[in-house]
Amino acid sequence: MRAFASALATTVAALSIGMGATQAQEIKFWTLTFDNDAVGKAYSTIISDFEKANPGVTVKIEQRSTDEHKAALRVAGSSDQAPDIYFMWAGLGLGGEFVKSGLAADMAKYYAADNWNDRFIPPVLAFSTQYPGGTFGVPLNFHGETLYYNKALFAKAGITTLPTTWAELDAAADKLVASGVAPIAFGGTVNWHVMRMMDAILEATCGAEKNDGLMSMKLDWSKEECATKAFQEFHNWTSKYFLKPFMGIDNNQAFNLFLQGRSAMALEGDWFIGQLKGAGANTDDYGTFQIPTGTGRLYGFGEYNYISTKSKYPDIAAKFLDYLESDAVQQTNLGIFGALSVNKNVKYDNIDALTKQVLGIFGSAKGLYVNGDQAFPLTETTEYWRIINDVASDNLDPAQAAGQMQTFIAAHPAG
Repeated sequence: MRAFASALATTVAALSIGMGATQAQEIKFWTLTFDNDAVGKAYSTIISDFEKANPGVTVKIEQRSTDEHKAALRVAGSSDQAPDIYFMWAGLGLGGEFVKSGLAADMAKYYAADNWNDRFIPPVLAFSTQYPGGTFGVPLNFHGETLYYNKALFAKAGITTLPTTWAELDAAADKLVASGVAPIAFGGTVNWHVMRMMDAILEATCGAEKNDGLMSMKLDWSKEECATKAFQEFHNWTSKYFLKPFMGIDNNQAFNLFLQGRSAMALEGDWFIGQLKGAGANTDDYGTFQIPTGTGRLYGFGEYNYISTKSKYPDIAAKFLDYLESDAVQQTNLGIFGALSVNKNVKYDNIDALTKQVLGIFGSAKGLYVNGDQAFPLTETTEYWRIINDVASDNLDPAQAAGQMQTFIAAHPAG
């Protein structure tokens, strides 16, 4: 009898431990290093409130820089250390990489259960079904990129009218150089930062239809004269208008140089407003305008959170993402994660003048063209960056750049 009682006690204890283990659910959430304290505080409150409403659940955030985050996810895809939720940009070249590798879970059932298709704005929602075979990721942010400028430096240079064509932008850049200030700052150590200028020039030089054809690799880069002209204009900017030396600094250093008045413009997204505020700058000292490509399209991209196929608790992970993007949470944190919420039920009241300018540009846009590293698959993105960097560093004649891009595409037909 004693032996039976002892065995029973041991069994009950084991079951209790097992029950406790199933009740304690830790959700690992990998994301980028926060741009400013406001983002960190917002996430802290959101997570605390979610944990209180879901006893036994904890959400643990791990932050990394952009390149470290990508590298960690690539390692996680072949290990048992993957997160439950991870941040990634939408599109074939970034989010698509991890869909293709099998790390992203199909979230179609959560879209149906929580009516997500009715909650999110259409431009960002479209990315969820861009990759074949399922519905992947849930919208976190939609960002539009514009040209921010220092009002005092523009006035000093005699720029009284904001550029509405690329020729006018070139003319404004010449005035800024003549006044003793660099027109724009970029960080060349991060490939995607300088890429923004090339993307914008392609749109301006080739127009919407041809730019889309080039980015989708349906047009031959070597046969489209506008592609070669775009690389030549890009070299014009890197040689004459970029704050130097730019190949040895990153995007954060470029931001600080802009704050110091060393450069007059920055090609950034709506998150830039939060960065300015976080740095203690007066946003009234700055303005913004649409990148004058002539197409009227907005340059932008979507950011998503994905559930990992290796998550032990995908339902809880989905519940957290549903809460993160809920009407109440998005309304409370409007302006912290970006000027525009992906939740279409959010109302825009009591916003600053710079944010109003950004929303005005968003509202008047006649379509969207996305960043090159979202348009291209990863392999082509890497080559695109190499060519851009070689042109910027004077290691490649811009007249040969489009041909090299096409040669690479032809050699990698699978993408």
